[in-house]
Amino acid sequence: MRYEILGRLRVVDDEGATSLTARKMETLLAVLLGRADQVVTTDQLITEIWGDRPPQRVNAALHVYISQLRKFLDRPGRRASPIVTRPQGYLLHLGEDTLDVNDFQRKVNRGREAAQRGRHEEAVAQFEAALALWRGRALNDVQDGPILYWYVTWLEEARLECVEMLNDAYLMLSRHREVVGRLYVLTGEHPLRESFYRQLMLALFRSERQADALKVYQHARERLNAELGLEPCRPLRELQGAILRGDELLKHTVA
Repeated sequence: MRYEILGRLRVVDDEGATSLTARKMETLLAVLLGRADQVVTTDQLITEIWGDRPPQRVNAALHVYISQLRKFLDRPGRRASPIVTRPQGYLLHLGEDTLDVNDFQRKVNRGREAAQRGRHEEAVAQFEAALALWRGRALNDVQDGPILYWYVTWLEEARLECVEMLNDAYLMLSRHREVVGRLYVLTGEHPLRESFYRQLMLALFRSERQADALKVYQHARERLNAELGLEPCRPLRELQGAILRGDELLKHTVA
């Protein structure tokens, strides 16, 4: 069985993909998957599912949801439920089941290692395979308690880091024209993430669009100043200076 949370939460088996329609049960499964093979306490689960307004006899209600979730995850030939009761709460034991987040992390790590070794084609393949696992916002539409909020925040940060490394790998392969359009979109979606401005400026400069690269810097400076009262970071300022000088090194390295 396979659990997928990089998008709408679903469970995939030989019969296909199924999703939970009950929001509280979906939240319960999401929390247990976010802490797979770790105990999640009863109090933590109650907070994730009901927030600060739990119902009367909340422990009995949680027990009912656990029981229903065990039935949902039951599959022919499975000898024991993946949901295990512990003195303080519950844990979801992955065992031989798989989780798409773990696959994502493995591919990202392989891509990072390949990039560090100068194998940029391999890095591109691994990063693109990692990003292909995403079907939308992680745990889309699941209630955000404190555990899930920070888990989804971490996942999104990991996705953006992968995107950054993919762009750098493309630039190292002199495939700068291929990333220009994508980077314009990324700077629009993440206007305070300076690494995307840096990559876009470099891609434009290498595409013989020096003026456009400098316009990107000016836009970044205005946006950062307006929203945060900050000047661009040092690497971005240094890249602007190198572009103004027409530094030949920018044609061969990632700034």
